[in-house]
Amino acid sequence: MEFDAVLMEPRRKAMEEAGFWPGKTLLDYFEDCLARQPEAQALTSITVAEGGRRDLTWAEIDALSWRAAAGLHRLGLVKDDVLACQLSNSWEFVVLYIACRKLGIVFNPVMPIFREHELRFMLKHGEARAFVVPKLFRGFDHETMAEGMRPDLPDLQHIIVAGGSGANSFDALLLDPALEASADLHALSATARGDANDVCQLIYTSGTTGEPKGVMHTANTMYSNLVAYAGRLGLGAGDIVLMASPMAHQTGFMYGFLLPVMLGARMVLMDSWDKDLAARVIAEDRVTFTMASTPFLMDLSNAVAEGGTDSRSLRIFLCAGTAIPGPLVERAQAVLGAKVLSAWGMTENGAVTVVAPSDPDSRSVQTDGFVLPGMELQIRGTDGAPVPPGHEGELYVRGCSNFVGYLKRPQWNNTDAEGWFDTGDIARMDEAGYIRICGRSKDVIIRGAENIPVVEVEALLYKHPAVHQVAIVAYPDDRLGERACAFIVPKPGQTIDFAEMAAFLGAQRLAKQYFPERLELRDRLPATASGKIQKFALRNELKAEYEARRT
Repeated sequence: MEFDAVLMEPRRKAMEEAGFWPGKTLLDYFEDCLARQPEAQALTSITVAEGGRRDLTWAEIDALSWRAAAGLHRLGLVKDDVLACQLSNSWEFVVLYIACRKLGIVFNPVMPIFREHELRFMLKHGEARAFVVPKLFRGFDHETMAEGMRPDLPDLQHIIVAGGSGANSFDALLLDPALEASADLHALSATARGDANDVCQLIYTSGTTGEPKGVMHTANTMYSNLVAYAGRLGLGAGDIVLMASPMAHQTGFMYGFLLPVMLGARMVLMDSWDKDLAARVIAEDRVTFTMASTPFLMDLSNAVAEGGTDSRSLRIFLCAGTAIPGPLVERAQAVLGAKVLSAWGMTENGAVTVVAPSDPDSRSVQTDGFVLPGMELQIRGTDGAPVPPGHEGELYVRGCSNFVGYLKRPQWNNTDAEGWFDTGDIARMDEAGYIRICGRSKDVIIRGAENIPVVEVEALLYKHPAVHQVAIVAYPDDRLGERACAFIVPKPGQTIDFAEMAAFLGAQRLAKQYFPERLELRDRLPATASGKIQKFALRNELKAEYEARRT
Protein backbone atom coordinates (compact mmCIF):
# COMPACT_ATOMS: atom_id res chain seq x y z
CA MET A 1 0.00 0.00 0.00
CA GLU A 2 1.23 3.49 -0.85
CA PHE A 3 0.11 6.15 1.61
CA ASP A 4 -0.35 9.59 0.06
CA ALA A 5 0.39 11.49 3.27
CA VAL A 6 0.63 14.82 1.48
CA LEU A 7 -0.15 16.93 4.55
CA MET A 8 2.97 15.85 6.45
CA GLU A 9 5.97 17.26 4.61
CA PRO A 10 4.81 20.91 4.44
CA ARG A 11 4.93 21.13 8.25
CA ARG A 12 7.51 18.53 9.26
CA LYS A 13 10.44 20.92 9.68
CA ALA A 14 8.44 23.52 11.63
CA MET A 15 6.89 20.91 13.94
CA GLU A 16 10.23 19.24 14.65
CA GLU A 17 12.09 22.49 15.22
CA ALA A 18 9.38 23.74 17.58
CA GLY A 19 9.56 20.48 19.53
CA PHE A 20 5.89 19.63 18.97
CA TRP A 21 6.64 16.36 17.17
CA PRO A 22 8.37 14.22 19.82
CA GLY A 23 9.79 11.75 17.31
CA LYS A 24 8.78 8.78 19.46
CA THR A 25 6.58 5.87 18.50
CA LEU A 26 4.34 3.63 20.56
CA LEU A 27 7.19 1.10 20.70
CA ASP A 28 9.57 3.70 22.11
CA TYR A 29 7.15 4.50 24.94
CA PHE A 30 6.26 0.84 25.47
CA GLU A 31 9.90 -0.22 25.66
CA ASP A 32 10.56 2.53 28.21
CA CYS A 33 7.82 1.03 30.40
CA LEU A 34 9.20 -2.45 29.85
CA ALA A 35 12.69 -1.40 30.90
CA ARG A 36 11.53 0.51 34.00
CA GLN A 37 8.81 -1.73 35.37
CA PRO A 38 8.52 -5.06 33.53
CA GLU A 39 6.54 -6.78 36.30
CA ALA A 40 4.20 -3.86 37.04
CA GLN A 41 0.55 -4.35 36.14
CA ALA A 42 -0.04 -2.58 32.83
CA LEU A 43 -3.47 -3.70 31.70
CA THR A 44 -6.77 -4.95 33.05
CA SER A 45 -9.16 -6.29 30.40
CA ILE A 46 -12.79 -6.77 31.42
CA THR A 47 -15.43 -8.67 29.43
CA VAL A 48 -18.72 -7.37 30.73
CA ALA A 49 -21.16 -10.07 29.58
CA GLU A 50 -19.08 -12.97 30.94
CA GLY A 51 -17.74 -11.11 33.95
CA GLY A 52 -14.21 -12.04 32.89
CA ARG A 53 -11.07 -10.17 33.83
CA ARG A 54 -7.45 -10.55 32.71
CA ASP A 55 -4.50 -8.67 34.16
CA LEU A 56 -1.22 -8.36 32.26
CA THR A 57 2.17 -6.89 33.13
CA TRP A 58 4.33 -4.97 30.69
CA ALA A 59 6.54 -8.05 30.30
CA GLU A 60 3.56 -10.29 29.58
CA ILE A 61 2.24 -7.89 26.94
CA ASP A 62 5.68 -7.80 25.33
CA ALA A 63 5.93 -11.59 25.18
CA LEU A 64 2.44 -11.93 23.70
CA SER A 65 3.03 -9.18 21.16
CA TRP A 66 6.25 -10.80 19.93
CA ARG A 67 4.38 -14.08 19.54
CA ALA A 68 1.64 -12.28 17.60
CA ALA A 69 4.24 -10.51 15.46
CA ALA A 70 5.77 -13.88 14.61
CA GLY A 71 2.32 -15.10 13.63
CA LEU A 72 1.65 -12.10 11.40
CA HIS A 73 5.09 -12.54 9.80
CA ARG A 74 4.33 -16.23 9.14
CA LEU A 75 1.09 -15.15 7.42
CA GLY A 76 3.15 -13.00 5.06
CA LEU A 77 2.19 -9.55 6.32
CA VAL A 78 4.92 -6.95 5.81
CA LYS A 79 5.58 -3.28 6.42
CA ASP A 80 2.82 -0.96 5.14
CA ASP A 81 0.30 -3.75 4.72
CA VAL A 82 -3.06 -2.88 6.30
CA LEU A 83 -4.61 -5.01 9.03
CA ALA A 84 -8.24 -4.24 9.90
CA CYS A 85 -9.41 -4.98 13.43
CA GLN A 86 -13.03 -5.19 14.63
CA LEU A 87 -12.27 -6.22 18.19
CA SER A 88 -13.86 -4.56 21.19
CA ASN A 89 -11.74 -3.06 23.98
CA SER A 90 -9.56 -5.96 25.08
CA TRP A 91 -6.06 -7.21 25.79
CA GLU A 92 -6.09 -8.84 22.33
CA PHE A 93 -6.58 -5.41 20.74
CA VAL A 94 -3.56 -4.03 22.64
CA VAL A 95 -1.33 -7.02 21.88
CA LEU A 96 -2.33 -6.95 18.21
CA TYR A 97 -1.54 -3.27 17.70
CA ILE A 98 1.86 -3.58 19.38
CA ALA A 99 2.59 -6.61 17.18
CA CYS A 100 1.62 -4.60 14.09
CA ARG A 101 3.98 -1.80 15.06
CA LYS A 102 6.85 -4.27 15.50
CA LEU A 103 6.44 -5.13 11.81
CA GLY A 104 5.40 -1.70 10.49
CA ILE A 105 1.90 -2.97 9.65
CA VAL A 106 -0.70 -0.20 9.42
CA PHE A 107 -3.57 -0.70 11.86
CA ASN A 108 -7.15 -0.03 10.75
CA PRO A 109 -9.57 -0.24 13.71
CA VAL A 110 -13.23 -0.52 12.72
CA MET A 111 -16.23 -0.30 15.01
CA PRO A 112 -17.79 -3.58 16.22
CA ILE A 113 -21.20 -2.18 15.23
CA PHE A 114 -20.26 -2.05 11.54
CA ARG A 115 -21.80 -4.58 9.20
CA GLU A 116 -21.31 -5.53 5.55
CA HIS A 117 -22.43 -2.19 4.15
CA GLU A 118 -19.70 -0.20 5.92
CA LEU A 119 -17.05 -2.90 6.03
CA ARG A 120 -17.06 -3.81 2.35
CA PHE A 121 -16.19 -0.24 1.49
CA MET A 122 -13.59 0.27 4.24
CA LEU A 123 -11.70 -2.99 3.76
CA LYS A 124 -11.68 -2.66 -0.01
CA HIS A 125 -10.68 1.00 0.00
CA GLY A 126 -7.94 0.36 2.57
CA GLU A 127 -6.76 -2.79 0.76
CA ALA A 128 -6.77 -4.71 4.05
CA ARG A 129 -4.78 -7.94 3.79
CA ALA A 130 -5.94 -9.29 7.15
CA PHE A 131 -9.16 -8.82 9.11
CA VAL A 132 -9.35 -9.65 12.82
CA VAL A 133 -12.86 -10.19 14.18
CA PRO A 134 -14.46 -11.65 17.29
CA LYS A 135 -16.27 -14.94 16.77
CA LEU A 136 -19.27 -13.55 18.61
CA PHE A 137 -19.85 -10.14 20.15
CA ARG A 138 -23.19 -9.17 21.64
CA GLY A 139 -24.72 -12.23 20.04
CA PHE A 140 -23.62 -11.39 16.49
CA ASP A 141 -21.54 -13.86 14.44
CA HIS A 142 -18.71 -11.73 13.04
CA GLU A 143 -16.85 -14.71 11.58
CA THR A 144 -19.77 -15.66 9.32
CA MET A 145 -20.15 -12.04 8.22
CA ALA A 146 -16.45 -11.71 7.42
CA GLU A 147 -16.32 -14.95 5.46
CA GLY A 148 -19.38 -13.88 3.49
CA MET A 149 -17.61 -10.73 2.32
CA ARG A 150 -14.51 -12.51 0.98
CA PRO A 151 -15.66 -12.58 -2.68
CA ASP A 152 -15.94 -8.78 -2.66
CA LEU A 153 -12.51 -8.17 -1.09
CA PRO A 154 -9.74 -9.22 -3.50
CA ASP A 155 -6.93 -7.97 -1.23
CA LEU A 156 -8.13 -9.82 1.87
CA GLN A 157 -5.98 -12.89 2.45
CA HIS A 158 -6.58 -13.74 6.10
CA ILE A 159 -9.55 -13.68 8.49
CA ILE A 160 -8.41 -14.15 12.10
CA VAL A 161 -11.09 -14.97 14.66
CA ALA A 162 -10.69 -14.05 18.34
CA GLY A 163 -12.60 -16.56 20.42
CA GLY A 164 -12.70 -19.00 17.54
CA SER A 165 -11.78 -22.66 17.76
CA GLY A 166 -10.60 -23.48 14.26
CA ALA A 167 -7.36 -23.17 12.34
CA ASN A 168 -8.15 -19.49 11.70
CA SER A 169 -8.47 -18.61 15.39
CA PHE A 170 -6.52 -15.82 17.06
CA ASP A 171 -4.96 -18.37 19.42
CA ALA A 172 -3.86 -20.70 16.64
CA LEU A 173 -2.50 -18.05 14.30
CA LEU A 174 -1.10 -15.44 16.69
CA LEU A 175 -0.67 -16.99 20.14
CA ASP A 176 0.74 -20.44 19.37
CA PRO A 177 3.56 -21.08 21.91
CA ALA A 178 5.67 -22.32 18.99
CA LEU A 179 5.65 -18.75 17.63
CA GLU A 180 8.60 -17.51 19.65
CA ALA A 181 10.29 -14.53 18.05
CA SER A 182 13.57 -15.48 16.41
CA ALA A 183 16.70 -13.37 16.17
CA ASP A 184 15.83 -12.85 12.51
CA LEU A 185 12.42 -11.46 13.44
CA HIS A 186 13.98 -9.05 15.94
CA ALA A 187 16.40 -7.90 13.22
CA LEU A 188 13.55 -7.47 10.75
CA SER A 189 11.57 -5.50 13.34
CA ALA A 190 14.44 -3.10 13.92
CA THR A 191 14.02 -1.96 10.31
CA ALA A 192 10.33 -2.56 9.63
CA ARG A 193 9.06 -0.67 12.69
CA GLY A 194 9.92 2.58 10.90
CA ASP A 195 9.87 5.97 12.57
CA ALA A 196 7.42 8.48 14.01
CA ASN A 197 6.58 9.90 10.57
CA ASP A 198 5.35 6.65 9.07
CA VAL A 199 1.60 6.21 8.69
CA CYS A 200 0.70 3.82 11.50
CA GLN A 201 -3.08 4.21 11.77
CA LEU A 202 -5.87 4.27 9.20
CA ILE A 203 -9.24 5.11 10.75
CA TYR A 204 -12.47 5.86 8.90
CA THR A 205 -14.75 8.75 9.72
CA SER A 206 -18.16 9.62 8.36
CA GLY A 207 -18.67 12.83 6.49
CA THR A 208 -20.80 14.55 3.88
CA THR A 209 -19.13 13.08 0.80
CA GLY A 210 -21.36 9.99 0.63
CA GLU A 211 -18.59 7.60 1.65
CA PRO A 212 -16.38 7.19 4.75
CA LYS A 213 -12.98 8.87 4.62
CA GLY A 214 -9.79 7.07 5.60
CA VAL A 215 -7.93 9.34 8.02
CA MET A 216 -4.17 8.71 8.11
CA HIS A 217 -2.16 9.37 11.27
CA THR A 218 1.46 8.98 12.30
CA ALA A 219 2.96 8.53 15.75
CA ASN A 220 4.01 12.18 15.65
CA THR A 221 0.53 13.50 14.88
CA MET A 222 -1.05 11.39 17.64
CA TYR A 223 1.60 11.72 20.33
CA SER A 224 2.03 15.46 19.81
CA ASN A 225 -1.59 15.68 20.89
CA LEU A 226 -1.19 13.29 23.81
CA VAL A 227 1.83 15.09 25.26
CA ALA A 228 -0.07 18.40 25.31
CA TYR A 229 -3.28 16.74 26.54
CA ALA A 230 -1.56 15.03 29.47
CA GLY A 231 0.18 18.28 30.34
CA ARG A 232 -3.07 20.24 30.38
CA LEU A 233 -4.77 17.66 32.62
CA GLY A 234 -1.80 16.90 34.87
CA LEU A 235 -1.81 13.18 34.09
CA GLY A 236 1.17 10.97 34.91
CA ALA A 237 2.49 7.48 35.66
CA GLY A 238 0.49 7.24 38.86
CA ASP A 239 -2.86 7.50 37.08
CA ILE A 240 -5.19 4.58 36.36
CA VAL A 241 -7.13 5.12 33.14
CA LEU A 242 -10.55 3.56 32.58
CA MET A 243 -11.78 3.29 29.00
CA ALA A 244 -15.20 2.02 28.00
CA SER A 245 -15.51 4.13 24.84
CA PRO A 246 -14.65 1.93 21.82
CA MET A 247 -10.98 1.72 20.93
CA ALA A 248 -12.03 1.77 17.28
CA HIS A 249 -12.76 5.47 17.95
CA GLN A 250 -9.94 7.92 18.57
CA THR A 251 -11.35 8.51 22.06
CA GLY A 252 -10.71 4.93 23.06
CA PHE A 253 -7.64 4.35 20.92
CA MET A 254 -5.68 7.46 21.85
CA TYR A 255 -6.84 8.25 25.38
CA GLY A 256 -7.52 4.72 26.63
CA PHE A 257 -4.52 2.99 25.05
CA LEU A 258 -1.79 5.21 23.61
CA LEU A 259 -2.01 7.72 26.48
CA PRO A 260 -1.41 5.28 29.36
CA VAL A 261 1.46 3.65 27.47
CA MET A 262 3.03 7.08 27.00
CA LEU A 263 2.60 7.84 30.69
CA GLY A 264 3.60 4.41 31.94
CA ALA A 265 0.19 4.29 33.61
CA ARG A 266 -2.17 1.36 34.02
CA MET A 267 -5.11 0.99 31.64
CA VAL A 268 -8.44 -0.63 32.54
CA LEU A 269 -10.48 -1.61 29.47
CA MET A 270 -14.18 -2.52 29.39
CA ASP A 271 -15.40 -4.26 26.24
CA SER A 272 -18.84 -2.66 26.58
CA TRP A 273 -20.61 -0.19 28.83
CA ASP A 274 -22.26 -1.24 32.06
CA LYS A 275 -22.78 1.63 34.48
CA ASP A 276 -22.98 -0.46 37.62
CA LEU A 277 -19.88 -2.46 36.75
CA ALA A 278 -18.03 0.73 35.83
CA ALA A 279 -18.86 2.18 39.25
CA ARG A 280 -17.51 -0.94 40.96
CA VAL A 281 -14.36 -0.95 38.83
CA ILE A 282 -13.65 2.68 39.72
CA ALA A 283 -14.01 1.83 43.40
CA GLU A 284 -12.02 -1.41 43.37
CA ASP A 285 -9.26 -0.42 40.95
CA ARG A 286 -8.97 3.16 42.19
CA VAL A 287 -9.45 4.64 38.73
CA THR A 288 -8.32 8.28 38.49
CA PHE A 289 -9.22 9.32 34.94
CA THR A 290 -11.70 8.50 32.21
CA MET A 291 -12.96 10.10 29.01
CA ALA A 292 -16.34 9.49 27.42
CA SER A 293 -19.42 11.21 26.05
CA THR A 294 -22.15 12.81 28.16
CA PRO A 295 -24.43 9.71 28.39
CA PHE A 296 -21.62 7.81 30.14
CA LEU A 297 -21.29 10.61 32.70
CA MET A 298 -25.04 10.60 33.33
CA ASP A 299 -25.09 6.81 33.72
CA LEU A 300 -22.09 6.70 36.03
CA SER A 301 -23.50 9.42 38.27
CA ASN A 302 -26.73 7.47 38.58
CA ALA A 303 -24.92 4.21 39.33
CA VAL A 304 -22.77 5.73 42.08
CA ALA A 305 -25.75 7.53 43.61
CA GLU A 306 -27.90 4.39 43.54
CA GLY A 307 -25.23 1.90 44.59
CA GLY A 308 -23.28 4.00 47.05
CA THR A 309 -19.92 2.95 45.59
CA ASP A 310 -16.76 4.87 46.42
CA SER A 311 -15.68 7.02 43.45
CA ARG A 312 -13.38 9.38 45.34
CA SER A 313 -10.29 8.16 43.45
CA LEU A 314 -11.71 9.56 40.19
CA ARG A 315 -10.10 12.97 39.70
CA ILE A 316 -11.21 13.82 36.17
CA PHE A 317 -14.10 12.81 33.91
CA LEU A 318 -13.52 14.44 30.53
CA CYS A 319 -16.52 14.78 28.21
CA ALA A 320 -16.33 15.38 24.48
CA GLY A 321 -18.73 15.04 21.60
CA THR A 322 -21.57 17.27 22.77
CA ALA A 323 -22.26 20.11 25.21
CA ILE A 324 -22.58 19.09 28.87
CA PRO A 325 -25.76 20.36 30.59
CA GLY A 326 -24.99 22.51 33.64
CA PRO A 327 -27.19 20.53 36.05
CA LEU A 328 -25.39 17.33 35.01
CA VAL A 329 -21.98 18.87 35.78
CA GLU A 330 -23.18 19.98 39.22
CA ARG A 331 -24.72 16.63 40.06
CA ALA A 332 -21.81 14.57 38.69
CA GLN A 333 -19.23 16.53 40.62
CA ALA A 334 -21.28 16.27 43.81
CA VAL A 335 -21.89 12.54 43.40
CA LEU A 336 -18.57 11.41 41.93
CA GLY A 337 -16.23 13.88 43.55
CA ALA A 338 -14.47 14.27 40.20
CA LYS A 339 -13.78 17.37 38.13
CA VAL A 340 -15.91 17.30 34.98
CA LEU A 341 -14.16 18.86 32.00
CA SER A 342 -15.23 19.50 28.42
CA ALA A 343 -13.23 19.22 25.22
CA TRP A 344 -13.60 19.36 21.46
CA GLY A 345 -11.78 17.48 18.75
CA MET A 346 -12.09 15.32 15.67
CA THR A 347 -10.75 12.05 14.30
CA GLU A 348 -8.55 14.17 12.07
CA ASN A 349 -6.71 15.90 14.93
CA GLY A 350 -7.61 14.41 18.33
CA ALA A 351 -8.65 16.73 21.15
CA VAL A 352 -7.87 20.29 20.10
CA THR A 353 -9.48 22.34 22.88
CA VAL A 354 -9.69 21.23 26.52
CA VAL A 355 -10.85 22.94 29.71
CA ALA A 356 -8.16 22.98 32.41
CA PRO A 357 -8.75 21.36 35.83
CA SER A 358 -8.08 24.74 37.46
CA ASP A 359 -10.87 26.43 35.47
CA PRO A 360 -14.21 27.22 37.12
CA ASP A 361 -16.98 24.71 36.48
CA SER A 362 -18.80 27.20 34.29
CA ARG A 363 -16.12 26.79 31.64
CA SER A 364 -17.12 23.16 31.07
CA VAL A 365 -20.78 24.12 30.79
CA GLN A 366 -20.42 27.20 28.62
CA THR A 367 -17.37 26.31 26.49
CA ASP A 368 -15.48 23.45 24.88
CA GLY A 369 -12.11 24.57 26.22
CA PHE A 370 -9.12 26.45 24.88
CA VAL A 371 -6.54 25.31 22.38
CA LEU A 372 -3.76 22.89 23.32
CA PRO A 373 -0.09 23.80 22.74
CA GLY A 374 1.02 23.12 19.19
CA MET A 375 -2.38 23.88 17.68
CA GLU A 376 -3.94 27.10 16.41
CA LEU A 377 -7.56 28.11 15.86
CA GLN A 378 -9.14 30.57 13.49
CA ILE A 379 -12.84 31.43 13.19
CA ARG A 380 -13.73 32.91 9.82
CA GLY A 381 -16.74 34.74 8.49
CA THR A 382 -18.43 34.13 5.15
CA ASP A 383 -15.83 36.37 3.50
CA GLY A 384 -13.01 34.15 4.74
CA ALA A 385 -11.64 36.77 7.15
CA PRO A 386 -11.25 36.11 10.90
CA VAL A 387 -14.20 37.33 12.98
CA PRO A 388 -13.95 39.19 16.31
CA PRO A 389 -14.45 37.41 19.67
CA GLY A 390 -18.09 36.57 20.38
CA HIS A 391 -19.01 36.18 16.71
CA GLU A 392 -19.86 32.87 15.09
CA GLY A 393 -17.97 31.59 12.08
CA GLU A 394 -16.40 28.59 10.44
CA LEU A 395 -13.76 26.88 12.59
CA TYR A 396 -10.32 26.21 11.12
CA VAL A 397 -7.42 24.52 12.91
CA ARG A 398 -3.79 23.86 12.11
CA GLY A 399 -0.77 22.47 13.89
CA CYS A 400 0.97 19.42 15.24
CA SER A 401 -1.86 16.92 15.62
CA ASN A 402 -3.62 17.45 12.30
CA PHE A 403 -3.80 14.26 10.26
CA VAL A 404 -1.61 13.66 7.21
CA GLY A 405 -4.42 13.23 4.68
CA TYR A 406 -7.39 11.15 3.58
CA LEU A 407 -6.30 7.90 1.94
CA LYS A 408 -6.67 8.06 -1.86
CA ARG A 409 -8.81 11.21 -1.53
CA PRO A 410 -6.39 14.16 -1.29
CA GLN A 411 -9.00 16.34 -2.97
CA TRP A 412 -11.03 16.09 0.25
CA ASN A 413 -8.22 17.07 2.64
CA ASN A 414 -9.87 20.48 3.27
CA THR A 415 -6.49 22.02 4.09
CA ASP A 416 -5.24 25.22 2.47
CA ALA A 417 -1.71 26.19 1.49
CA GLU A 418 -1.07 27.68 4.95
CA GLY A 419 -2.03 24.41 6.65
CA TRP A 420 -5.48 25.48 7.91
CA PHE A 421 -7.93 22.56 8.08
CA ASP A 422 -11.61 23.35 7.58
CA THR A 423 -13.35 21.42 10.37
CA GLY A 424 -16.84 21.99 8.99
CA ASP A 425 -17.95 23.19 12.43
CA ILE A 426 -19.42 26.56 13.37
CA ALA A 427 -17.95 28.08 16.53
CA ARG A 428 -17.36 31.28 18.43
CA MET A 429 -14.44 32.29 20.64
CA ASP A 430 -14.59 34.48 23.72
CA GLU A 431 -12.07 37.12 24.78
CA ALA A 432 -10.12 34.56 26.82
CA GLY A 433 -9.72 32.18 23.86
CA TYR A 434 -12.30 29.56 24.91
CA ILE A 435 -14.45 28.24 22.09
CA ARG A 436 -18.02 26.99 21.89
CA ILE A 437 -19.12 24.73 19.06
CA CYS A 438 -22.42 26.20 17.84
CA GLY A 439 -23.31 23.81 15.06
CA ARG A 440 -21.96 22.09 11.99
CA SER A 441 -21.79 23.13 8.41
CA LYS A 442 -21.25 19.45 7.69
CA ASP A 443 -24.35 17.36 7.19
CA VAL A 444 -23.53 15.05 10.10
CA ILE A 445 -25.52 14.19 13.22
CA ILE A 446 -23.63 13.36 16.41
CA ARG A 447 -25.59 10.84 18.46
CA GLY A 448 -23.89 10.15 21.78
CA ALA A 449 -20.50 11.07 20.24
CA GLU A 450 -21.16 8.69 17.29
CA ASN A 451 -21.18 10.44 13.91
CA ILE A 452 -24.14 9.41 11.76
CA PRO A 453 -23.30 9.58 8.02
CA VAL A 454 -26.46 11.34 6.91
CA VAL A 455 -25.77 11.34 3.16
CA GLU A 456 -25.11 7.61 3.21
CA VAL A 457 -28.30 6.77 5.13
CA GLU A 458 -30.38 9.03 2.91
CA ALA A 459 -28.93 7.33 -0.18
CA LEU A 460 -30.05 3.96 1.15
CA LEU A 461 -33.57 5.21 1.92
CA TYR A 462 -33.89 6.59 -1.60
CA LYS A 463 -33.62 2.97 -2.78
CA HIS A 464 -36.89 2.11 -1.01
CA PRO A 465 -39.68 1.82 -3.61
CA ALA A 466 -42.07 3.99 -1.57
CA VAL A 467 -39.67 6.90 -0.98
CA HIS A 468 -39.89 9.97 -3.19
CA GLN A 469 -37.88 12.40 -1.07
CA VAL A 470 -35.96 12.09 2.21
CA ALA A 471 -34.11 14.41 4.56
CA ILE A 472 -32.48 13.27 7.81
CA VAL A 473 -31.87 15.92 10.46
CA ALA A 474 -30.94 16.07 14.12
CA TYR A 475 -33.33 16.66 16.97
CA PRO A 476 -32.26 17.43 20.55
CA ASP A 477 -32.08 14.68 23.14
CA ASP A 478 -31.28 15.06 26.83
CA ARG A 479 -29.27 11.85 27.02
CA LEU A 480 -27.46 11.52 23.69
CA GLY A 481 -27.28 15.18 22.67
CA GLU A 482 -28.88 14.47 19.31
CA ARG A 483 -30.93 11.79 17.61
CA ALA A 484 -31.83 11.40 13.94
CA CYS A 485 -35.25 12.02 12.42
CA ALA A 486 -36.10 11.01 8.85
CA PHE A 487 -38.56 13.26 7.02
CA ILE A 488 -39.95 11.30 4.08
CA VAL A 489 -42.26 12.27 1.24
CA PRO A 490 -43.76 9.00 -0.07
CA LYS A 491 -44.39 8.39 -3.76
CA PRO A 492 -47.99 8.96 -4.89
CA GLY A 493 -50.28 6.21 -3.66
CA GLN A 494 -47.63 4.66 -1.42
CA THR A 495 -46.60 4.92 2.21
CA ILE A 496 -43.97 3.68 4.64
CA ASP A 497 -43.97 3.32 8.41
CA PHE A 498 -41.19 3.28 10.99
CA ALA A 499 -40.98 -0.51 11.26
CA GLU A 500 -40.76 -0.88 7.49
CA MET A 501 -38.04 1.78 7.31
CA ALA A 502 -35.99 0.02 10.01
CA ALA A 503 -36.43 -3.37 8.36
CA PHE A 504 -35.30 -1.97 5.02
CA LEU A 505 -32.14 -0.41 6.48
CA GLY A 506 -31.43 -3.65 8.30
CA ALA A 507 -31.68 -5.52 5.02
CA GLN A 508 -29.11 -3.10 3.59
CA ARG A 509 -26.74 -4.21 6.39
CA LEU A 510 -26.48 -0.73 7.84
CA ALA A 511 -25.27 -0.48 11.44
CA LYS A 512 -28.31 -0.14 13.71
CA GLN A 513 -26.78 2.87 15.46
CA TYR A 514 -27.16 4.77 12.17
CA PHE A 515 -30.91 4.11 11.85
CA PRO A 516 -33.12 7.20 12.25
CA GLU A 517 -35.01 6.95 15.54
CA ARG A 518 -38.00 8.89 14.37
CA LEU A 519 -39.99 9.10 11.14
CA GLU A 520 -42.12 12.01 9.94
CA LEU A 521 -44.19 11.62 6.78
CA ARG A 522 -44.88 14.80 4.79
CA ASP A 523 -46.59 15.79 1.57
CA ARG A 524 -43.62 18.02 0.76
CA LEU A 525 -40.43 19.31 2.35
CA PRO A 526 -39.38 22.97 2.67
CA ALA A 527 -37.11 23.87 -0.23
CA THR A 528 -35.39 26.76 -1.97
CA ALA A 529 -36.47 28.04 -5.36
CA SER A 530 -33.88 25.74 -6.90
CA GLY A 531 -35.34 22.74 -5.10
CA LYS A 532 -32.69 22.29 -2.39
CA ILE A 533 -34.25 20.97 0.81
CA GLN A 534 -34.03 23.48 3.65
CA LYS A 535 -32.90 21.21 6.43
CA PHE A 536 -32.49 24.11 8.82
CA ALA A 537 -36.27 24.60 8.74
CA LEU A 538 -36.82 20.96 9.68
CA ARG A 539 -34.26 21.19 12.47
CA ASN A 540 -35.86 24.35 13.79
CA GLU A 541 -39.27 22.66 13.80
CA LEU A 542 -37.96 19.76 15.89
CA LYS A 543 -36.04 22.08 18.19
CA ALA A 544 -39.13 24.21 18.83
CA GLU A 545 -41.13 21.07 19.63
CA TYR A 546 -38.41 19.94 22.07
CA GLU A 547 -38.29 23.32 23.81
CA ALA A 548 -42.09 23.46 24.07
CA ARG A 549 -42.09 20.12 25.87
CA ARG A 550 -39.54 21.40 28.38
CA THR A 551 -41.51 24.52 29.34
